[in-house]
Amino acid sequence: MTPAQAWYAVAILTIANVSGFVDRQILSLLVEPIKRDLHVTDTQVSLLMGLGFVVFYSLLGLPIGRWVDRGHRPRIVALGAAVWSVMTMLTGTASTYGQLFLARIGVGAGEATLGPAAVSIIADQFPQKRLGVAMSTYMMGTFLGSGVAYALGAYVVGRVDKPGILTVPLVGAVYPWQLVFFFVGLPGLLVALLALTMREPRASSPHASQAGTTAQSPFTEVMAYLRANARTVGALSLGFACSASVNYGVGAWLATFLIRTHAWTVQEAGTLQGVLTFTVGPLGVMLGGRLTDRWSKQGQIDAPLRVGMLGALGMFVFAGLYPLVPTGTLAAALLIPVNIFAAMPWGAANAAIAEAMPPRMRGQGSAVYQLVVNLLSGVLGPTVVALLTDHVFRDPLALRYSLSLAAVVGMTLAMALLAWGRPAFRLTVQRLRDAGTDETADAR
Repeated sequence: MTPAQAWYAVAILTIANVSGFVDRQILSLLVEPIKRDLHVTDTQVSLLMGLGFVVFYSLLGLPIGRWVDRGHRPRIVALGAAVWSVMTMLTGTASTYGQLFLARIGVGAGEATLGPAAVSIIADQFPQKRLGVAMSTYMMGTFLGSGVAYALGAYVVGRVDKPGILTVPLVGAVYPWQLVFFFVGLPGLLVALLALTMREPRASSPHASQAGTTAQSPFTEVMAYLRANARTVGALSLGFACSASVNYGVGAWLATFLIRTHAWTVQEAGTLQGVLTFTVGPLGVMLGGRLTDRWSKQGQIDAPLRVGMLGALGMFVFAGLYPLVPTGTLAAALLIPVNIFAAMPWGAANAAIAEAMPPRMRGQGSAVYQLVVNLLSGVLGPTVVALLTDHVFRDPLALRYSLSLAAVVGMTLAMALLAWGRPAFRLTVQRLRDAGTDETADAR
């Protein structure tokens, strides 16, 4: 494939990532109206943001990873986008907590297709020394999508956050806040059509000559490889899971923190969160990608893990501090470096798992990695903060202390795990490079 075709695929995958994260994150600005109309607690809402979405998102990644390693990846992305979009719109029809929970499961099932397919497609098209920027460009969609969700949510919620029932043609009676799900779900159907315009790069992959890239590895072979490289994959998965847990917690509860602690309105909190995530987040993730590629060119095999540790250190300081300052203005200022350091590791993280897996196993290997990262972070991130607030501090206004404590503990664990994994990661990647060099020489 030409460079233009490769970057076109990155662009489409980034747009898909934007769409998915809009659908995923919009719920965080609807906490108060959901609690009011469905009579639920902070912990139950956190399960919608965490368990209801993440369990199926993570578990379905395993069979989808096998599908990715043998199937037509653009079509897989297209089908997933259609599913998550339809399920998002069905969220707007839910009249009970149980129905809302089931709809969130459906959104997670659709979005489970994107991560393994995107990592596999991008890694097949870019050399290792350019992989950090390519993966970071794709991961910009995470922050662009979240930013759009926060800002759009703040704008729309301010107009629909009121008691009562509305009648929507072809749908029936809904709560006003449920209209948001129709607005954000529909564009995903266009994303599904765009995904079909990507080319399948497998046959033209630069790794196609390596050990049968086009042949899928049995799952038993994948698990044997993961066991043989347990320290590498374990450190990557658990280290980045700890980092992601803090990010999920901040994303889920930041607007509520600003409302409860500093008396901001929903519109003010959502606008700030949206603007920072939309503007500063992409800068952070691209900075991480450039650092990864720069250090890789300097011969630092463990460059992605170094970037992950740097991001965790910044979050340890700033995410631990911003909830505790006395004014909303100072908290907002500290959220600028929070967004930079929160975003920094994620292109590097995808580059790391792509480098640590043989090309023919990338879909399944990425799915296993994402199972651990998403299951732990998606469940623990929002829920730990809520549990600390509800059961440790026992005061809704103590949300600030829950956020600070979760950030400090989570990022300490992230730095420790990534540091522990660096020697093993270097060994794993060097072995794969040597094997690739040997196979290229044999082919010649």
